[in-house]
Amino acid sequence: MRKHIKRIAAVAFGAALAAGTLTACGNEGGGGSGGEAVKIGLLLPETKTARYEAFDKPLFEEKLKSLGNYEVVYSNADQDAAKQQQQAESALAAGIKVLVLDPVDAASAGSIVNAAAAQDVPVVSYDRLIAGGGLDYYVSFDNEKVGMLQGTALVDELTSRGKADGGILMVNGSPTDSNAAQFKKGAHTAIDASNLKVLGEFDTPDWSPDKAQTWVEGQISQHGDAIDGVYAANDGTAGGAVAALKAANADPWPVITGQDAELAGIQRIVAGDQFMTVYKAIKPEAELAATVADQLARGETPEGKTTVEGTPSTLLEPVVVTKENVMDTVVADGFWTVDQICTAQYEAACAEAGIK
Repeated sequence: MRKHIKRIAAVAFGAALAAGTLTACGNEGGGGSGGEAVKIGLLLPETKTARYEAFDKPLFEEKLKSLGNYEVVYSNADQDAAKQQQQAESALAAGIKVLVLDPVDAASAGSIVNAAAAQDVPVVSYDRLIAGGGLDYYVSFDNEKVGMLQGTALVDELTSRGKADGGILMVNGSPTDSNAAQFKKGAHTAIDASNLKVLGEFDTPDWSPDKAQTWVEGQISQHGDAIDGVYAANDGTAGGAVAALKAANADPWPVITGQDAELAGIQRIVAGDQFMTVYKAIKPEAELAATVADQLARGETPEGKTTVEGTPSTLLEPVVVTKENVMDTVVADGFWTVDQICTAQYEAACAEAGIK
């Protein structure tokens, strides 16, 4: 770049679990080399964002199984908070010893934490901070900083193009995602301190690219060529914005942000359709969550590098990715390979950007 997120049982939910006596399988102190595997619950929120199934789940499972005799009890909620509560109920009934939970809805997930506490099952809040306390650990990224990086990149690039007072759209994340509020806060810190004009702002339900696209289409009809930039909170919503702008034959092309370093997002960056994304190294996040789950299963108290709302926490550092540093970030880390990025459609753009 040029300048570049306790212990009170939820009565209704806990009662549904009371019929089952929950005991840890395997060694008493955690995963061991012999005996029956100790069960660890992993509940992820959705599949519209590619990272969860492609990276978080397999990386967590691989690390945990390297630490002892563990079985991962896994479910994905498909962006349905009620479904996630049912999945948590099933996992607790199955006898998990630790629950690693990335909530669909940060507020309503508090009832899952309470139900786990009623069964003496520690909870690790993963990637998104669960509201209400009672957590044993929180591992994520500095999410407000993510938004600051996005907003700063947008401001700086528009300034470099002579549009320091240009008009922008803000396509924020899901209103039920606690991280989305932090991304938005960080982005506003940078944008509100600039001369950019926010023409319209939208909290995207379920992080849906389709809903982002529909909203941006309406904004194009209203504002037309006054749209110089789009703050998109992640690569999925950025893809929706790009689709709307392409359908409208936008010219000049706006500056568009993103997050998650999804393959499609990286390819849009190489092609010039998206200016930047924020790369969050999921491997250390997933592996740290697995390490913490192992410690909790063994009865240990993991230490955090900081505390967030009274919870021991580790917040990892996000990194800006533009066309200029694709090779030094996502490729160097093995997150994506050159062959994955530079398919036939992007071969010429890759060559021009020195991605080889």
